[in-house]
Amino acid sequence: MSRRKFLKQSSCFGMGLLTYPMYESAFSFNTSKDVIVGHQSHRYKVDLNWGNLNPLHTPVQDCHEMVQDSKGRIVLLTNHVKNNIIIYDKSGKLLETWGTTYPGAHGLTLIQENGEDFLFITDYERHQIIKTTIDGKEILTIDYPVETGKYNVKEAFKPTETTVTENGDIYVADGYGEQLILHYNHKGELLDFFGGKGKDEDQFLNAHGICYDTRNSEHPSLLISAREMNQLKRFSLEGDFLETINVPGALICRPVIHKKDIYFAVLQSRNALYDDSGFILIMNENNEVISCPGATAPSYKNNGLDELYQTIRLFQHPHDVCIDDDENMYVAQWNSGQSYPIKLTRI
Repeated sequence: MSRRKFLKQSSCFGMGLLTYPMYESAFSFNTSKDVIVGHQSHRYKVDLNWGNLNPLHTPVQDCHEMVQDSKGRIVLLTNHVKNNIIIYDKSGKLLETWGTTYPGAHGLTLIQENGEDFLFITDYERHQIIKTTIDGKEILTIDYPVETGKYNVKEAFKPTETTVTENGDIYVADGYGEQLILHYNHKGELLDFFGGKGKDEDQFLNAHGICYDTRNSEHPSLLISAREMNQLKRFSLEGDFLETINVPGALICRPVIHKKDIYFAVLQSRNALYDDSGFILIMNENNEVISCPGATAPSYKNNGLDELYQTIRLFQHPHDVCIDDDENMYVAQWNSGQSYPIKLTRI
């Protein structure tokens, strides 16, 4: 493995080991061999070289989110304004780049309309949501929602994520702003809003990510991460609170649904010694954590999940995951020394 940033993280570099020796369950490995992470049915081989590019020509700053388009390409969003969108094939080969006007590029959602791919970009520095074609043409912009009466200036609106329903309705999480969830129609007209900052069951501390959950086709719902609360919250499409799912110790970013499971990048472990103490979390359709690549094996006692924490310093502030059609996972990272994504190959 050749990624210098990865090797420099380890105080055990001279021995070829990466581990947290203070944890009894710490997982160590030899960097000259294949690295396998994860638990139970969801285990992965680590590829640190996937997607590495020449930073002089194709730089990244924070790699915030990733999606796979209808052609099977992997689309990365970074807030580097030389190339906000970087498109790879699944082998990690660079295909194209575009975008120079999204300094706060944070959330990336892909939808299909009449067989065509579109992207929704949330930009918390522009205080906007921007809908584009897959090649970068802007076709809709949603500005700060002054009509709610909750925003006196546009700077108070710092959206982090969107999700879109079958009829084109758009839900926006204002995760760095007023913690509201805003509901728009396909034209970008505000229909409703709910949530807000607070510790009540229907409120949020860092409503960081949101997704549309159709696994129960009769009762589709919204899953919203309350990152600072170590919680995932479920709401109806009308904004009614339904349930809270606790993930102790895990500062979860957006939920990503693939088939029956939910995948999360965990920015950091709550009580870890290091700030860049993140990992990946996978939850099944029964809201049970079944695998934590880079962290403790999930364990339930007394009807509750034991606190989760990073056990190997593989990830630095992981911020999003993308699951491809071969069940492989790509991990985008924030504040990670301008590193490119990591690929985890399903085994």
